[in-house]
Amino acid sequence: MWFSRKKQGEGAATRDLKAPLTTKSRGDAAEDAALAYLQNQGLKPVQRNFKTPGRGGGEVDLIMRARDGTLVFVEVRQRAAGSRGGAGGSITAIKQRRIALAARHFLLQLGSIPPCRFDVVLIDGQLPAGGVSAAGAQIEWICGAFEATETF
Repeated sequence: MWFSRKKQGEGAATRDLKAPLTTKSRGDAAEDAALAYLQNQGLKPVQRNFKTPGRGGGEVDLIMRARDGTLVFVEVRQRAAGSRGGAGGSITAIKQRRIALAARHFLLQLGSIPPCRFDVVLIDGQLPAGGVSAAGAQIEWICGAFEATETF
């Protein structure tokens, strides 16, 4: 159901819970589930959704710190169905270059460059509303999923 901006102040307009989730909300739910999973594995969050300036740049879904001090750049991919390669099938070479570009921009802000790696968290299956619980979905964490082709 559509609500006018003018009517927002008149009453609390709530989203129809049976309406389909948006791509953004599904992505946020997947990132929430991945963040909770990685924290349970001992990684500490550094930043979420780091984007490069300008158009055509890259984005890193999660930047985490491993126990040994390694800075971990994490790409989160979620697919409800396994068709077309599942969650992992959507991480192309172009996507990897954009993640590496964003990582480079992030590292340029630091005084010194720590050890780094690129991980992927794949979520296959439906996430419940709210996303933090991954019940009904399978989470796979791939450490060192790819390497940056450029030097930092």
